[in-house]
Amino acid sequence: MKALTLVEYNRLVYGDMPDPEPGAGEVLVRVKACGICGSDVHGLDGSTGRRRPPIVMGHEAAGTIAALGSGVSQWQVGDRVTFDSTVYCGTCDYCQRGQANLCDRRRVLGVSCEEYRCHGAFADFVVVPQRILYRLPAAVTYEQAAMVEALSVAVHAVHRATHGHRPPPGMADTAYGPLAPAPAGPRGSAVVVGAGMIGLLAVQALRAAGWTQIIAADLDPRRLQTAKMLGAHAVLDARAANLAQEVVQLTGGRGADATFEVVGSAPAVQTAIACVRKGGTVVLVGNLAREVPFPLQAAVTRELDIFGSCASSGEYPECLELIARGKVDVGALISAVAPLSEGAQWFARLRNGEAGLMKVVLTTD
Repeated sequence: MKALTLVEYNRLVYGDMPDPEPGAGEVLVRVKACGICGSDVHGLDGSTGRRRPPIVMGHEAAGTIAALGSGVSQWQVGDRVTFDSTVYCGTCDYCQRGQANLCDRRRVLGVSCEEYRCHGAFADFVVVPQRILYRLPAAVTYEQAAMVEALSVAVHAVHRATHGHRPPPGMADTAYGPLAPAPAGPRGSAVVVGAGMIGLLAVQALRAAGWTQIIAADLDPRRLQTAKMLGAHAVLDARAANLAQEVVQLTGGRGADATFEVVGSAPAVQTAIACVRKGGTVVLVGNLAREVPFPLQAAVTRELDIFGSCASSGEYPECLELIARGKVDVGALISAVAPLSEGAQWFARLRNGEAGLMKVVLTTD
């Protein structure tokens, strides 16, 4: 098969490698589309420590089942599927509680670190366990399905604010039935700090969940314009010295009921905490910096609920339905669809921060 391999730091090569073979309980997926994640771009130079060469990256993908391993009975060759980026064990305490994102033996497709190497989907084929597969609704294209992983991160973050943990039991039972009721919780005003990929998806996820006032803050006017187009009721320049005051004014003098930090930097965390009301909820999604200064007194004396939000945990079916029913427009965030053979140059353009370039989806022949 052909694959795009990180053969050494800062060097991607498109070439031949052996076809993988599915083992017991696994399927071979013929990849049709795979999105370039920001974590892959950051992993190019070795700074993250989680893309150690040689490694085939890529974890935002969709395709068709090409072969079945032994013991696979619920799937057939030709089925259109996407799959979780997290390879969870399914048996540990966290998996049994429905928190697969916290699995004790969690691995991530396309990641190579000290503990494991798991080739990903920038290739003609990838092998995945059947337990992480999800069937694609007929209305969802492969390119749209390559956005489900990113959308699931945003939806999981919204669930953290509304439910504190995860969707109620039964929410992820079907990819075809009516959308399950959203979990109980506040649905008032929300501020999304950072209008990048996950931030823009969070704006749409909040809108779909029924939040009545959504405010987006970012440094880039073009991203703020996109946030407005995708459902934000107001947009604010994150550089403004009086940003928190503007949020207070927009929310009737109280501050936002919830804020979502999707950058992962010290200033963004400070902004998220400054903009939330007393007794409000702060959801930390961004994961760029390892450590940031934290306003402890503000969190304690204002009795804030602080939630971390990592990846997703069962939200894929809901996300597929949101896309299929037009509740979330992932196509608006896809800047380019290009052949996998051109992957290296698109990685370079993303790494160089080309203006207006958001999500690039690579496709196989």
